[in-house]
Amino acid sequence: MHNLISKLIVYKNIDEPILNNFSTIFRNFEGGTYNKDELISDIYTQINSLLSLATTYGFNKNLWHNYLSYLLATTENPFTLVSEKVGKTDGSVNDFVKNDFKIFLKLFNYDFSKIEKELNIDCFSIISDYNAIIKKEQLFNKDVSLKVQELSSNIEKTPNEDEMLDIVTEFYKKYGVGKYGLNRAFHLSHDPNKEFMIPITFLDDVVLDDLLGYEIQKKQLIHNTEAFVNGKKANNVLLYGDAGTGKSTSIKAILNQYYPKGLRMIEVYKHETKYLSKIISEIKNRNYKFILYMDDLSFEESESEYKFLKALIEGGLESNPDNVLIYATSNRRHLIKETWNERVNTSSSEEMYHSDTIREKLSLVDRFGVTIGYHKPSVKEYLEIVKTLAKKYPEIKLSDEELEHEATVWLRTHGAQSGRTAEQLVYYLLGKC
Repeated sequence: MHNLISKLIVYKNIDEPILNNFSTIFRNFEGGTYNKDELISDIYTQINSLLSLATTYGFNKNLWHNYLSYLLATTENPFTLVSEKVGKTDGSVNDFVKNDFKIFLKLFNYDFSKIEKELNIDCFSIISDYNAIIKKEQLFNKDVSLKVQELSSNIEKTPNEDEMLDIVTEFYKKYGVGKYGLNRAFHLSHDPNKEFMIPITFLDDVVLDDLLGYEIQKKQLIHNTEAFVNGKKANNVLLYGDAGTGKSTSIKAILNQYYPKGLRMIEVYKHETKYLSKIISEIKNRNYKFILYMDDLSFEESESEYKFLKALIEGGLESNPDNVLIYATSNRRHLIKETWNERVNTSSSEEMYHSDTIREKLSLVDRFGVTIGYHKPSVKEYLEIVKTLAKKYPEIKLSDEELEHEATVWLRTHGAQSGRTAEQLVYYLLGKC
């Protein structure tokens, strides 16, 4: 195995601990200079790591094949990044790639029987025909799981490196490569030992139909997002209005709806706006459409982070890339809190052009080309939302009249009517079933 891995050319940059450690293990085994107990312990350590990876991504059946396919799907190099954009191309690089794929096919079909017999172990046989415990989709990264297992299954049927080239490049063109290709959402990491952009592995499978009402608002959001993913001009979007009305739900649903068309989302908190330029530099040349998602965005009068956001939207000497938009939600229509003291300039020591400062703060919202208002429903609409949500759960046996009564009582102690309030009531009723 070590001799095979050392001969990789295009995929030489694979730096994955499990593969590297297995390479060392088999080099020691094939060299004949090893302590049996220590070698078995090293093998079990890597099997444990492989099982952890399989649990994270919901792998099943042949975990070794899934793992090798995972490496192919996540390795970024000039060949994979070009294939992501244009698929299979002609060129001399394909000869080097086919050399690597020939090696991968040998790794796929590697005979572990010799080492198992010599060490009296059977762990490789087990992971080659693994029966994973069925678990809820929320417990693993479904986005990666389905794609990698599809690739693994296709490679298993591949007779040679020529066909494997077609299969893998088609995979890159269809799904992309690396973390941006396989995952739909990301957040920033401030740990120097980790990558700057970290995938969010567990996401709500919410769709726009789950948000009752707000049909005009949803159509506006769909229209802008469809233009964006189709390569047309689109606007930054601000969703504003009352709490619990579905602003965040709408954006999450938009991501789920357009993820198959190449939409990705990066969650950015207010205090992280100073990293906006760094985010842009990392994603501007990728073959995806990115939404920078800023939830519950607002600024106090003493905060200046809004300037980073304003600078990004307005653009500097370097124009903003066409594959990035900002979608923000806020309970405030103007994003920045304005006090009465700011309006009245009573001291000569205050800034001479104080009104300009006020206008600069309040003009931030004007940088969003689309603003969509989400306002709390009427009591009648709220009652309809409760009844509609309750009908999704057969466990709730209450009549419409009883549901309206429960909803009215619930409203007295849980604030204003909203979709969130209705959902909380339904969860309460489910807890009583």
